[in-house]
Amino acid sequence: MIVTVTLNAALDTTYRVGAVDWDGVNRVSAVHRRAGGKGVNVARVLAALGHDVLAVGFAGGPTGQAVLSDLDAAGLAHAFTPIAGESRTTLVISTTPPPAAALPAGAFPGTAVPDDGRTALFNEPGPEVTSGELRSFVATFETRVKAADAVVISGSLPRGVPADFYATLAQVAARHGVPAIVDADGEPLRHAPTGRPAIVKPNHEELARAVPGGTPAQGAQALRDRGAESVVVSMGKDGLLAVTPDGSFRARMPYTVAGNPTGAGDALVAGLALGLVEAVQWPDRLRRAAALGAAAVAAPVAGDFDHHIYTDIHPKIHIS
Repeated sequence: MIVTVTLNAALDTTYRVGAVDWDGVNRVSAVHRRAGGKGVNVARVLAALGHDVLAVGFAGGPTGQAVLSDLDAAGLAHAFTPIAGESRTTLVISTTPPPAAALPAGAFPGTAVPDDGRTALFNEPGPEVTSGELRSFVATFETRVKAADAVVISGSLPRGVPADFYATLAQVAARHGVPAIVDADGEPLRHAPTGRPAIVKPNHEELARAVPGGTPAQGAQALRDRGAESVVVSMGKDGLLAVTPDGSFRARMPYTVAGNPTGAGDALVAGLALGLVEAVQWPDRLRRAAALGAAAVAAPVAGDFDHHIYTDIHPKIHIS
């Protein structure tokens, strides 16, 4: 079983539109609402791949209840800690990419073209968490992590949660012999390596903020020097960079997939988690993670991935 931690869970709303007129009325062609937050998205991908998962975090108010109800409807096991504050809502506005018939001759369906879709994400800050609610979560986490094969700790922190809390959770997991993956930004990312997680997974922009100056490889090594065992940097269309005890690796994509990138990093993390649990060697681990990330871009909402693109792109990813 893999435990996923989503402290700032959300009710995700995705609007698909043909184009956005910021000074006028916009008509929405499709609406998707579902439980979200990075750890929840990871749990959805893992479940779709047939792995047992347990989602934990905070949930409060009517929005939090809607999150839990959606997890129940999806058949995702969860053990969320109740809080007095109201869980947040997020809004994704995604313009529709051109149909496959409009793609250049010879292009793979989903390959990016100059006028492909665009996506904007609006994230609320989340609720205020009290010290008592935080202690209650830690007790639940410690109980559940004992039965886990790995832990994924990802996303933003709600207000009231210390910036080094992800490092604390990684330490708790390590105390029980359970490897942790941390996917975070800002101060939580800067603190994360001190918890000695198995993998820290920033994207290239998050890494640049955490370790200013230098190349991505130098930034990744700096996080390793602070305590992370391995660092995997997602670099969008340029693939992945992994700096590990077994050496450094690059995963390069054979083509770019157009669509909604929200949740692509979460699908990628799901692939890393499976590789960690199954003790897969780094080249194969990166190839699966990169393929899942690309396939998630082609899916309409975060937490899903396009199985056709996943199977097509997986063997074509080059590892060096």
